[in-house]
Amino acid sequence: MRRRRLIQGALALPFVAASATGSAPQSAPDSRYLPTPFDDATVPALARALAAEPHRPRRDPLPPFLARMDYDGYRRLRFHRAQALWREGLPFQLQPHHRGFLFHDRVELFEVAEGQATRLRYRPDAFRLDDKPLAEDIGDLGFAGFRLLHPLNRPDHFDEVCSFLGASYFRALGRGHVYGLSARGLAINTAEPGGEEFPAFTAFWIERPRPGDRHAVVHAVLESPSLTGAYRFAITPGEATAMEVQATLHPRRDLRRIGLAPATSMFYFAPHDRARIADWRGAVHDSDGLLMRTGEGEQIWRPLANPQDLQVSGFQDEAPQGFGLMQRARAFAQFADLEAAYHRRPSLWAEPLDQALLPWGPGEVTLVEIPTRSEIHDNIASFWSPRDGLRAGTPLTLRYRLTWLGEALGDPRLLRFATTRHGIAEQGKLRHFVLDTTPEPTPAPLPDPEVQASAGAIENAVVQTNPETGGLRLAFHLRPGGARLVELKARLLRAGTQVSESWVWRWTP
Repeated sequence: MRRRRLIQGALALPFVAASATGSAPQSAPDSRYLPTPFDDATVPALARALAAEPHRPRRDPLPPFLARMDYDGYRRLRFHRAQALWREGLPFQLQPHHRGFLFHDRVELFEVAEGQATRLRYRPDAFRLDDKPLAEDIGDLGFAGFRLLHPLNRPDHFDEVCSFLGASYFRALGRGHVYGLSARGLAINTAEPGGEEFPAFTAFWIERPRPGDRHAVVHAVLESPSLTGAYRFAITPGEATAMEVQATLHPRRDLRRIGLAPATSMFYFAPHDRARIADWRGAVHDSDGLLMRTGEGEQIWRPLANPQDLQVSGFQDEAPQGFGLMQRARAFAQFADLEAAYHRRPSLWAEPLDQALLPWGPGEVTLVEIPTRSEIHDNIASFWSPRDGLRAGTPLTLRYRLTWLGEALGDPRLLRFATTRHGIAEQGKLRHFVLDTTPEPTPAPLPDPEVQASAGAIENAVVQTNPETGGLRLAFHLRPGGARLVELKARLLRAGTQVSESWVWRWTP
């Protein structure tokens, strides 16, 4: 059976503003579940107050059978659908996730309705393990997160739309998708020598939907030793599912390296990178490339790699229009995996909103590629890294949209590089690259190739039509000489005007 790793942050950071363990005091046994006033200022005020205090991590112990639960066991521990919140004819339903397996941290869940927030009460009989209710004497274990459901694929069935589970990770689906890559609330010191810090969502306030609502609203508080954050998600399911995110971060200390709108994915191999892998499938990945649209409008495509050593790439810019990890391979035959259905994994596109009021400023889109020998590990990360980081005591507010989509994204006027292939020539002295584009909409003269290399030399760059695809083929040789790393960039121009996106690649021996 194919297994995918469920992601868990390294820090246990439960909600600190209310008691979360054991029984409430005898004098007020249900005080934790009394409604309290709530509006759009509640979570921002809480995050601001928490940032003024020292971080107070806490762990709630789990019974051994849950703490030691493996992947298969956790898959058998499910919320009973008949007890989902909002089953009374509303457009969304909510189902909590149980704690267990990798997900030990307790997350507080609140329902918001009529200006009041009410904590969701944990009930063991609402969960099923191997189709049997959990023991009633298990105690108040609380939740690890939640998922939202909506009639996504057909009107008479509620499908899972998104899931918040494990540190600040969350995933979503568009119509016809299966889960693949994940987003995160924030990344801190990813791939840095001193180690990564994992901020965690510790409490969620989910607004009760009204009849006819097309989007769900979720508020969350984020905590870590370095900062706190207030988040608001407006989630609109559809062919492509969109999340509008507003976040305000309150750093306790200076942070040189942070990642905004981060995504985490898996790339094991594809035709352009499978030299060390013997597998019956044509490709195995949740994403096959990084797409970026710069502030000046250049569209950059970087195929992903499974490197022999950790690789960190930075694409510097000011005020980017958007970036994201894409799954361009969409044909079943490219993967031939009936169980994993990689051809149905969503892409994830992040685009800043309100740049005039909340500019992202100078920085870089960072791409992290980690070596992996298995498809069970998420080894790819991308995010926007502001050049100046964060200053202690100086809040940062930003708005952006995350879109989980299946269709090809990009400027329709530009040819996209649909495939990348390369091999060895002249007994290893040359590297031969072959790039095929998407079809040209109308016949036109052949464009001119422009291929650049940071080291070595480019030879024999040629463009020709590809009658099998209706697109163009760009082929060239790289003579690296003694170079141990070469940054490549290629594009197609017609009468001096770029007619393709910019393809970039890092070659190493």
